[in-house]
Amino acid sequence: MAIESSHVKDQSLMELESENFGCSHYRRRCKIRAPCCDEIFDCRHCHNESKNSLEVDPLDRHDIPRHDLKRVICSLCDTEQDVQQHCIHCGICMGNYFCSICKFFDDDVSKNQYHCNECGICRVGGKENFFHCNKCGCCYSTMLKDSHSCVEKAMHHNCPVCFEFLFETMKDITVLPCGHTIHLECVKEMEQHFQYSCPVCSKSYCDMTHVWEKLDQEIAQTPMPQMYQNKMVWILCNDCGENSEVHFHIVAHKCLKCKSYNTRQTQGGPSSCSSRFEEMVR
Repeated sequence: MAIESSHVKDQSLMELESENFGCSHYRRRCKIRAPCCDEIFDCRHCHNESKNSLEVDPLDRHDIPRHDLKRVICSLCDTEQDVQQHCIHCGICMGNYFCSICKFFDDDVSKNQYHCNECGICRVGGKENFFHCNKCGCCYSTMLKDSHSCVEKAMHHNCPVCFEFLFETMKDITVLPCGHTIHLECVKEMEQHFQYSCPVCSKSYCDMTHVWEKLDQEIAQTPMPQMYQNKMVWILCNDCGENSEVHFHIVAHKCLKCKSYNTRQTQGGPSSCSSRFEEMVR
């Protein structure tokens, strides 16, 4: 009879373990007590979303200090306890993946979580698939090990489009050829608005040869009025950094070095449009 009771108890425990506990961010069998405001949340993201909403007074908004977490509450028996993987009361595993440094629990081990000592946080994707770049201060895919452009603390800033802090984001990130980092979905949104240059340094992040050829054709088919045909302006190329003196054109200005049209006008030359216009008015 005792054996049968023990079997039923073990079976019941297995059924409880298979339940989908947690929140939209993580599957886990515990809640956390925030050390900053002493309130209970499903995870740190739930805390940050709640405490940084528009309804909260700006002076009261804050993020949870993730490494300062000291207390968790078991989702099965509601026992509050120090941070640990197994509940001290019912023995349930509160997260199949557990990091004692980050105080982090997650049941979905298919993410291949690992802790990076250099980053100081847990990441997903499998440690064997990533390397830590000390100059950039973050982990990158091993496919970029010999090809990425280093930018000091590249991930320790906000996304230049949506302004979310990239170092701890849960969204996919891409590294542009210039070395700057940005959300992948933000890059796709930029492309929908025909923006193909880095929002940080303005360098083109994809092959624009076909676009430059179309601009060549458009400029050839758009002759400037006589008064502007000899006007020269200085331009700075955003792609190669070269300064050039070129003929002024209303459509675009082409870099003499790399043939890019991703340029900006820096000087108007010896005879600016406005001064020439004023002479004609007189």
